[in-house]
Amino acid sequence: MPTLLQSVILLLAAALVIYLACELFVNGVEWLGVRLSVGQKATGSVLAAFGTALPESVVTLVAVAFGGTVHAKALGVGAALGGPLALATIGYATVGLGMLAFGRRLEATAATREDFRQLARDQGWFLGLFVVKIALGLVLFRWKPWLGLIFLAAYGLYLRKEMASGREMDGAPEPLLLARSHATPPLATILIQTGLALTAIFVASRLFVDQLGLLTPLLGVRPELVALLLSPIATELPETMNAIIWIRQGKHRLALANISGAMMIQTTVPTAFALFWTPWHLDEPLLLAAGTTAVAILVMIMAFRRGIASRRLLAAMALFYLTFIVLLVGFGLVR
Repeated sequence: MPTLLQSVILLLAAALVIYLACELFVNGVEWLGVRLSVGQKATGSVLAAFGTALPESVVTLVAVAFGGTVHAKALGVGAALGGPLALATIGYATVGLGMLAFGRRLEATAATREDFRQLARDQGWFLGLFVVKIALGLVLFRWKPWLGLIFLAAYGLYLRKEMASGREMDGAPEPLLLARSHATPPLATILIQTGLALTAIFVASRLFVDQLGLLTPLLGVRPELVALLLSPIATELPETMNAIIWIRQGKHRLALANISGAMMIQTTVPTAFALFWTPWHLDEPLLLAAGTTAVAILVMIMAFRRGIASRRLLAAMALFYLTFIVLLVGFGLVR
């Protein structure tokens, strides 16, 4: 069994691999959006979001469908709620902190206001579905698993809407890293680079989660709390890394679209998996996480609708995550 030092070193190594792989991924997925003519908004909210949300969805699927114990299924249920919580708080905060660190601003332009209105609508979709999934977690009935199909259908409708959006947002992508000499790289090379990056992200994310699992016995907390507090740190790393990279490149709208799109996936696909294979009955820590997520999203919806979202407000979203931890400890729900 690895020692504490070995686990920490592996955690840091996995985080570094995820960051470097995300450099390859965002470069490849931007070119993929260009070649598929889907527009940069769909590139961020669908293509990039689907790839970066893969680790969290896989964690939930493996835990609830193939986990042989009650603890494994509890881990999957916690992951299905931990992902949206992390994105609504840490995800948006990463965008804000990145903009402050790199000196980027949200300019008060007509294009920015339209982006905000679109983000408000997307977050409204998310909040509506999120409220339904939490309400389902309060009751038990025989045919509840079939409702997972509704969540998959809801994501299908969102996907169709986003793919139909051909609106351009930020500048042209940088030269493809595996084909720098090509003004327009071959589609095969784009797919190879994006596929290799996704594979590296997936493997490194799994390593990160495994090392967290080895460290959790020292913390003495329940598996669903591990999924709420620790697993999302690893599985949402791709979204946060993507945000940092795009903010550094001055493409904050792609970063925001990626966070918003990933949230739509997280509240539908993992939830469907959990409904299919577990009773989907939420206890106090999970309900506290749900309430924190809902309040955070309400704040963002109001800010986007009124056009008052700023990099400092985005950065302050991290306070919701810290508040959740304080309440978790204060109410004695950590064990």
